[in-house]
Amino acid sequence: MLLFFALGLLVHFVFFASIFDIYFTSPLVHGMTPQFTPLPPPAKRLVLFVADGLRADALYELDEDGNSRAPFIRNVIMHEGSWGISHTRVPTESRPGHVALIAGFYEDVSAVAKGWKENPVEFDSLFNESKYTWSWGSPDILPMFAKGASGDHVYTYSYDAQIEDFGAHDATKLDTWVFDKVKDFFDAARNNQSLFSKVNEEKIVFFLHLLGIDTNGHAHRPSSREYKDNIKKVDDGVKEIVSIFKHFYGDDGKTAFIFTSDHGMTDWGSHGAGHPSETLTPLVTWGAGIKFPEKVSAQQSDDEFLKEWKLENWKRRDVNQADIAPLMASLIGVPIPLNSVGTLPVDYLNNTRLFKAENMLTNAVQILEQFKVKMTQKKEVTLPFLFTPFKLLSDSQQLDTLRKARSYIKQEKFDEVVSLCEELIDLALKGLSYYHTYDRLFLGISVAVGFVGWTSYASLLILKSHSNLTRSARKEVKKPHHLLPCSFVAIGVLVVCFLLIQVCPWTYYVYCLLPVPIWYAVLREYQVIQDLVASLLTFPPRHFVTYLLVFVLGIEVLVLSFFYRYMLTAGLIVFAGWPFLTRLWTRAKITCLSWALFSLLLAVFPLMPVVGRKPDLSLVMGAGLLVLLLSLAIVTTLSKRKITLVKEELLVLLLQMLSTVLSMYVVYSTHHSLLKKEGLPLMNQIVSWATLASSLIVPLLSSTTLFQRLSSILLSLMSTYLLLSTGYEALFPLVLSCLMFVWIHMEQETLQQPGVSCKQKFTSMQFTYNTDIAQLRLLNLDDIRRAFFLVFFLVTAFFGTGNIASINSFDLASVYCFLTVFSPFMMGALMMWKILIPFVLVMCAFEAVQITTQLSSKGLFLIVLVISDIMALHFFFLVKDSGSWLDIGTSISHYVIVMSMTIFLVFLNGLAQLLTTKKLQLCGKPKIHLL
Repeated sequence: MLLFFALGLLVHFVFFASIFDIYFTSPLVHGMTPQFTPLPPPAKRLVLFVADGLRADALYELDEDGNSRAPFIRNVIMHEGSWGISHTRVPTESRPGHVALIAGFYEDVSAVAKGWKENPVEFDSLFNESKYTWSWGSPDILPMFAKGASGDHVYTYSYDAQIEDFGAHDATKLDTWVFDKVKDFFDAARNNQSLFSKVNEEKIVFFLHLLGIDTNGHAHRPSSREYKDNIKKVDDGVKEIVSIFKHFYGDDGKTAFIFTSDHGMTDWGSHGAGHPSETLTPLVTWGAGIKFPEKVSAQQSDDEFLKEWKLENWKRRDVNQADIAPLMASLIGVPIPLNSVGTLPVDYLNNTRLFKAENMLTNAVQILEQFKVKMTQKKEVTLPFLFTPFKLLSDSQQLDTLRKARSYIKQEKFDEVVSLCEELIDLALKGLSYYHTYDRLFLGISVAVGFVGWTSYASLLILKSHSNLTRSARKEVKKPHHLLPCSFVAIGVLVVCFLLIQVCPWTYYVYCLLPVPIWYAVLREYQVIQDLVASLLTFPPRHFVTYLLVFVLGIEVLVLSFFYRYMLTAGLIVFAGWPFLTRLWTRAKITCLSWALFSLLLAVFPLMPVVGRKPDLSLVMGAGLLVLLLSLAIVTTLSKRKITLVKEELLVLLLQMLSTVLSMYVVYSTHHSLLKKEGLPLMNQIVSWATLASSLIVPLLSSTTLFQRLSSILLSLMSTYLLLSTGYEALFPLVLSCLMFVWIHMEQETLQQPGVSCKQKFTSMQFTYNTDIAQLRLLNLDDIRRAFFLVFFLVTAFFGTGNIASINSFDLASVYCFLTVFSPFMMGALMMWKILIPFVLVMCAFEAVQITTQLSSKGLFLIVLVISDIMALHFFFLVKDSGSWLDIGTSISHYVIVMSMTIFLVFLNGLAQLLTTKKLQLCGKPKIHLL
């Protein structure tokens, strides 16, 4: 059985990784040649300002007094340049946003594993194509473009990562540092002949990365005064830098300016998903080669922002974020980055129609080159009779279109050239996507076949080893046993040969060969399949259909809860009424009423707003007080039951109460310290990490009786959870744990004979590794309900605290008691532990349920895995690669969450066993009687 779980873990890792191989492979190809435009560019130099985390509405809207927060940028929009909205894509994080801006392509999500710092793949960029690039800003962003550049012409100037502190006195200093360094740079250039000659070259870029707005948004929310004041600081800084450039270059009219953002931010201070507040970023351009403002009487738009921003009379020109890269390249006359998929927004250019046509043609040829390389690569590794080319863009069509474009240029039909090139770019991009996803259906079917096979095998194993399924007399049938392995070996050899001929990556072998042994294992259990069919034929059809419908309905409710959190509320309301439809109500009225009460209390949480939107310190303090009251209630309960405690166990209870008090103090003092912008106090940080470290050790000092050990686990984990809470979610583990305690009693009641009391037995039950196998029973239909309850409670443990299936629902303020300096992996780990704490509480309760119901943990756990796998298969087929970016990102998040939950179940089961059964002994243990 241990081997089965190890193999199961491996299989689920493969299924989990498959989604990234199928949907998130790198879109980059290599082997293209740079494309030049033969005409002289309008600008010698480009200045790129990227205000990290700046929302479009925050920049463009007017304040309460009708004034702009960025008067200089507003003046540019009205009198000097062009403006619009840059539409970003998921993931709305800093690295992919900057890659789209500067390299012109949309990076896949796998780059998050590199922390957005290192280059997972080699790519070309505007900086690489420039003669020189000077950049100032965050150490998280600048190095990746310098590292990816050929030669040593990209210069970076970064501040120390430690000053990226969300609890700092003034995060605007991040931007002030950049502006000051740029001023110092030009002062130095006047006195350094070598530097002076470089900055007077053509085709040079100056990049200013401004992180203050993003930092203030995370720390204080975009609606805060700090966020809005930072916009004003940036506006003042941009104005000053523009003045410096004009003064240094003698206002030669050869400088182009671009002001934009890498991503936006939600109202609760996070980003990463596809909400409009994250994907709508500002774009303001002015200077050499940029079209002047165009006043219009009316213009069409898909939104109502123009009227809100009082900009309805100034022409708005929206672009996709990757379109900015070819725009910048055309302004200074460098090749468009080789991997760019952006379309040149000619509406922004103030130049001749010939210039626009030539640059548009260069853009089309550059993207067409990628299409040709991608098609050639796929054609070389695919059998000729299986290769299906992209029919909308054949070789002859490519030649005809390019020939026609050249002909139009000679005939001075420049508008026709632009239209023709836009059509060619659109087709080439569709073709790129076609070849990039060429194997998606093939891989998807392979993974789905393996998924179904694994779920079938796990189900058969349950029936074979853990059920009382009626088995027919078995006869030795040798012939199938010889044919079966030979057939599957032959299938495996054929699959390997097919993949070898097509020169497929090694991961293809994993996805295609994995179903072979799985289905072999399934068909080896043909006797169990026969027994199952025979048993089903004797089962009353009406009962079978009823059970099947209830099971399917339960699975669908779980699936729907990922889309609509209120489905969990509906499910918990049904749970509340369940005992009253059974005999439990007649035997254990108080237990049934407690179950209904806590089910209804827990049902409130999925209806609450997402965590982080409305932080409330008083609720965290209230939860802490309830934990202290619960601690006293536990001592009182043990006293009434005359439980004998050793000295160390009483010490553990006191230590946990002290830890709770300290957690409350740390939360309160940290909150007020950050409000005063005094940063995170060192002592608070030490206490927080010490509490976290001790939370998994202290419970091991308590008694292994069910009640005492579960109470100890709750009290220890609650101290850490309080430190990670910002509002109502602090109450969630308390209500969940109360329901878990009642659930343990309920499940034991379901197995009791009428008139037999089980209370005394429950208080004396112990968690132990060595369970008497003779006492264990086989599975029955009611155990499917128990397994479903567990899965439902696990899903509730995730969504019930306000999380949604998106990384933008996690509030960085949750980790401020532990650290405030930006550290993506550490912060991510802390938020992950916050999510897992309710999971651990549920799994520990599940361990107790298995003991009280005298059930094999392996059998019940297998049912849980089967239910989880059926859910995962649902989401595998629901993954989208078209539609809005919000829908695409959410569909992938759903699959990742449910697969992560399935994988974590194995680890959580082990952790729960460790927490419930392990006992640490301290020297000396005098007993204290609580009378």
